[in-house]
Amino acid sequence: MASGELLSPPRHVAIIMDGNGRWANERGLPRTVGHSKGVEAVRRTVEAAADFGIEYLTLFAFSSENWSRPEEEVSVLMGLLRRFIRRDLAELHRSNVRIRVIGERDGLQGDILPLLLEAEDTTRNNTGLTLIIAFNYGARDELARAMRRLAREVEAGRMAAADITPATITSHLDTAGIPDPDLIIRTSGEERLSNFLLWQAAYSEFVFVPEYWPDFDRDLFLKALRSFAERDRRFGGLSAAKAAAAVAG
Repeated sequence: MASGELLSPPRHVAIIMDGNGRWANERGLPRTVGHSKGVEAVRRTVEAAADFGIEYLTLFAFSSENWSRPEEEVSVLMGLLRRFIRRDLAELHRSNVRIRVIGERDGLQGDILPLLLEAEDTTRNNTGLTLIIAFNYGARDELARAMRRLAREVEAGRMAAADITPATITSHLDTAGIPDPDLIIRTSGEERLSNFLLWQAAYSEFVFVPEYWPDFDRDLFLKALRSFAERDRRFGGLSAAKAAAAVAG
């Protein structure tokens, strides 16, 4: 389905990809199979986002809390990330997709950080869809790191405390230069942010999808986008229709 069938696609969609383990458990399969199927859903979603005319797509790939999962499961997730980058990077590059990675980079072991940096560097000049991978990411950690950077600026005399504004904070986050998400989708029926883009989600719309992430496809994505299109976004003020009526009255 072409992007033209969406009259006004959101500029930035963020997705909490939830339910891989439960998808597998309900089928009597190892959780790792669910994660593998989840990678297939990632491929479908990236392709659909580009087709729908979305400019930015953020995927919550691995949270800073996920390290507490069983070692075997974490190892499988790291392996899937490696395979995704090694297998899909060339195709994403050919498709003019730009990759950005948000999250804490210090302390990442082995070849994970070099792979993430390679993905960013290879696609740096691409001008199509920007795919933001939230890896080793937690919103509270992101905010704490931003506050430490600002504190160092104040301590060094390069900034006064009075100069710290919401815009200043935004510019020190991992997502600096990226517009806030218009729409946040979460699969699996859960209805919470789980420490994801807490600052950036101030005026985001939410769509909670009951299906597990491995089942997320083009049709479910389009359904969520159509739900978004029906929303009346006011950003704390009047809707466009009410504002026009107030002026006319």
